[in-house]
Amino acid sequence: MWPEMKTRELTATALMLIACAAPAAAQDDGMPQGKRPTVSRDAPPSSNATVNLINLLVKQGTLTEEQAATLVKQADDEAYVARQATRDAAAKAEGAERKATTAADAVSPPGTKRVTYVPEIVRKQLREEIRAEVMDRAHKEGWASPGKYPEWAQRIRFYGDIRARYEGDYFPAGNGPLYNYNAINTGNPFLEDNVNAFNQYFPPSYNTTQDRNRFRFRARLGADVDLFNGFSAGLRIATGESSSPISTNQTFGGNGGNFSKYAVWLDRAFIKYQPMEDIVASAGRFDNPFWSPTDLVWYRDIGFDGFAVQAKYQVDEGFTPFFVGGAFPVFNTDLNAGLNTVDLSGPIKSPSRDKWLFGAQGGFSARFDPETNLTLAVAYYDFTNIRGRQSSACVVYTASDACDTDLLRPSFAQKGNTYMRLRNVPEILPLNPKDTGTLNYQYYGLASDFRPVVASAQLDLAQFSPIHVILDAEYVWNTAFDRSAVAAVAVRPNNFASTPDGSPGPYNGGNQGWLARLTVGNKEIKHLWDWNAHVGYKYLESDAMVDAFVDSDFGLGGTNLKGYFIGGNVGLGENIWSSVRWMSANNIAGLPYRVDIVQFDLNARF
Repeated sequence: MWPEMKTRELTATALMLIACAAPAAAQDDGMPQGKRPTVSRDAPPSSNATVNLINLLVKQGTLTEEQAATLVKQADDEAYVARQATRDAAAKAEGAERKATTAADAVSPPGTKRVTYVPEIVRKQLREEIRAEVMDRAHKEGWASPGKYPEWAQRIRFYGDIRARYEGDYFPAGNGPLYNYNAINTGNPFLEDNVNAFNQYFPPSYNTTQDRNRFRFRARLGADVDLFNGFSAGLRIATGESSSPISTNQTFGGNGGNFSKYAVWLDRAFIKYQPMEDIVASAGRFDNPFWSPTDLVWYRDIGFDGFAVQAKYQVDEGFTPFFVGGAFPVFNTDLNAGLNTVDLSGPIKSPSRDKWLFGAQGGFSARFDPETNLTLAVAYYDFTNIRGRQSSACVVYTASDACDTDLLRPSFAQKGNTYMRLRNVPEILPLNPKDTGTLNYQYYGLASDFRPVVASAQLDLAQFSPIHVILDAEYVWNTAFDRSAVAAVAVRPNNFASTPDGSPGPYNGGNQGWLARLTVGNKEIKHLWDWNAHVGYKYLESDAMVDAFVDSDFGLGGTNLKGYFIGGNVGLGENIWSSVRWMSANNIAGLPYRVDIVQFDLNARF
């Protein structure tokens, strides 16, 4: 009884499997009947699962060979009918799609393309590309975010700073006079006594005896513009009492007083080309391109006119040599410059007296470890046509008369350099006693050539980061200085030693200078309570450097000064800080001169 029931259950299960699997097991309707699978007790295993199952049932005796053949044929017929119905449905759907496409094309404009089916991943990619294209255009044209600058305006970066300062200048007793040759050279010539020189007529002089208190300010506003293919440009305007190259300070109450407005000058205007990260070429008026850790030789805010190239290259990890070179016009002869005389051939025009500065600097920056950095550099500068020369014999009767070397006088100067007379004015006695004859109206030029060599060094120790310990040092030597030649033409008492009776002694000017400074604290003052403090000593002889370009604060500017300085800075907020400095300076050569200066600053940067 039990085997019979088990056989019936197995047969029912097999028939259900055959019914479900028959369509998949049936062969292609195009196959000849003779190729259809057959069933037999001795049939080998087939790759068709349904046929294998039927063969298994035949072997077990559940089905006869005739029953199995009938089942295979029935399944094959049903599969054929099902496949035929599927093909007919697909054909009808394809025809309907063609008709729909034809109808849509009839009402669509020419050139319209249709895609029957776009996968979701493709549609997502198309959406992202279209969105990116639209947003890029929106940002460039400025309509994506109302109130934002368009793309061209976003390439402009504005910056600026404002400084308010109190300055006290204190002169001790015993200072001698310091003659202001810059006032003479930028104004009317000075009338000397042919016999006694300065003993009877006194030229303009600097204040060396009366203390002064001044409130001053400085304001600068600039813009850097990114152009294309490595090009950029920059502009900056600044305050200032004059066109001085070394100061943009403006004294409150100056410029006429009574709350008069103050002048604004074009302080920077340049184009830069940077074909790669480590090479920069500049043309125009730009920041000092030479690396200078102190203001012994170059005042920190001075601008250079001309052309410069800066290059650096890291040859090893932490070791980067650099080079700077440039040519800079210091003075250009006016196109119509001429003498106020004529001869038989017509008006006399002056020859060109153009003055140039050529400079080159080489050095390296070395990082010994993450906390120790050393930078060393040596520079050579050549000032051409800057020394004065005495004119040919020049007969001068009035202050408006001119001589052929007048253009060699400095167009700007501070104090300290040794000067010589430019005009060779012969003494001609008047034929008529009522006339005055020739008068010695004089301009003054530099008595020495200038070809200084400058060695610069900085050691930055950051073992206590963010606190740094920085040692700066600089040395200058004017290789073109000839003491005997300068002493032979120098104007007394300029850089001549004093004597007990007050008469000028021997010439004691010099051609060397050095500065050392120690700074402790934050390297930059940017945030609240950032701080640093510094102390240093400066020694700069009279003709070590052209006095027009050195620091304008120490000793009230110029060369021929020595002394110490001390100061500090503290942050009062983001990009707001205060400063204090005390500077005590003395003359090295010439008559006694000493001045102590205190400065309190409030600075803001944006």
